[in-house]
Amino acid sequence: MSALSELYREIALCQQCEIAKYRINVVPGEGAEDADIMFIGEAPGWHEDQQGRPFVGPAGLYLDELLASINLKREQVYIANVIKCRPQGNRDPLPAEIHNCRKWLERQIELIRPKMIATLGRYSMAMFFPGKSISKIHGTAQKRDNTIYYAMYHPAAALHQQSLRQTIEEDMLKIPSLLAQAEIMTEAKQQPQQLTMF
Repeated sequence: MSALSELYREIALCQQCEIAKYRINVVPGEGAEDADIMFIGEAPGWHEDQQGRPFVGPAGLYLDELLASINLKREQVYIANVIKCRPQGNRDPLPAEIHNCRKWLERQIELIRPKMIATLGRYSMAMFFPGKSISKIHGTAQKRDNTIYYAMYHPAAALHQQSLRQTIEEDMLKIPSLLAQAEIMTEAKQQPQQLTMF
């Protein structure tokens, strides 16, 4: 059994938060275990809770369209959420819930080792860009410890606010060139530097 499947088993047994009592399914995440890009949303919604899979409702269908715009399929990336259980009534996740689930997300990041983490929405953004505002930093990237952190609006935002649709689509289109730049920088570092001996 893969380390990721083992982790899913552990997550499924978690009862740390009150919301665990109300879930139908825990929603750990899914995708390629060696994905270059990891998308992190906020919390499962009704559809996700029913199916135990992330981003399967209307926002998920839109995310699939966004991925297609950069020639990617869902199976090629990894998709997770900040918290793994659906908050009742789709309310915002509480600080304690985010704190309790953080270890699961950190383990997922360690196992997948993505080249890029794209945060979808303000809760996942706050984890990696503390104190920042999404309206100011969406579509911008920071590189830390060989990982690119990239802030985006949540796809659901476009469903509620049509005006954000174009912004989200433009931000998505920047991803391939950011990844390509990172590849070039990594390769340059790994070139053997033989000439320095003379």
